[in-house]
Amino acid sequence: MALPAPQPRSSTRRAAPGEIACAVCQAESRQVTFRAGAPEQAPDLDLRPGEPLRSTMGHWLQQCPRCGYAAPDIRQARPSAARVVAAAPFRSLVNEATHPPLSRRFLAWAHVLEETGAMHEAAEAMLQAAWTADDLNRQDLALLWRLEAGALWRSGPGLDQEQQVRVVDALRRAEAWDGAADAIDAMLAHNPPEAVRQVLALEGRLVGANDPRRHTIASALPPPARRPHAAQQNIMGRGSLFGWLTRWFRRR
Repeated sequence: MALPAPQPRSSTRRAAPGEIACAVCQAESRQVTFRAGAPEQAPDLDLRPGEPLRSTMGHWLQQCPRCGYAAPDIRQARPSAARVVAAAPFRSLVNEATHPPLSRRFLAWAHVLEETGAMHEAAEAMLQAAWTADDLNRQDLALLWRLEAGALWRSGPGLDQEQQVRVVDALRRAEAWDGAADAIDAMLAHNPPEAVRQVLALEGRLVGANDPRRHTIASALPPPARRPHAAQQNIMGRGSLFGWLTRWFRRR
């Protein structure tokens, strides 16, 4: 069933027990509050966390059943989010039946972020949509959304080393071999830390072999290749999803 465009309504009463009010349309619904557990396995090169956190993506975002607004917490909305959610492109996106339902949730969040100017956060959400496509063996969608994630990262402010590495991996897994190789060369030209060079060396070997498969950080770095994830504290916390790796790169 297609979701209708939201019709703003005023309400000063509190949500019923166990329900929360959507910040966009004020509709009340029951939502799961997700608290991430500790990943026990190393993350992928694009920093998708290892198990058991890896399999919890269905709980990372809430979605309003009335207007379709999706976010880590739908009680909060970015400025102009209501305008974005009411517009035709968002309505088309959340009603796109050819896309898996969970993927649409992440795409909806990515769209709101992009339209409200949060380009790097939009790239994170778009990459997470690609992860959902991976799990459903929809490689056509995973490839497309990885390319879009890379474009979103590059359209925002300057990238830090973590984000640059993730762009490299997105390009490789999308089989954009020349683009991935060029991005690797550009990073190496700036003499990155040893840990970054090790990750880039692995990415370079994979690009040379035309290998678009999933590989983990443990394949590139010597033990210990697992560190506590920022996701363990807050899966959609401030800044990039796994800023801990940047700090790790700088320490090594």
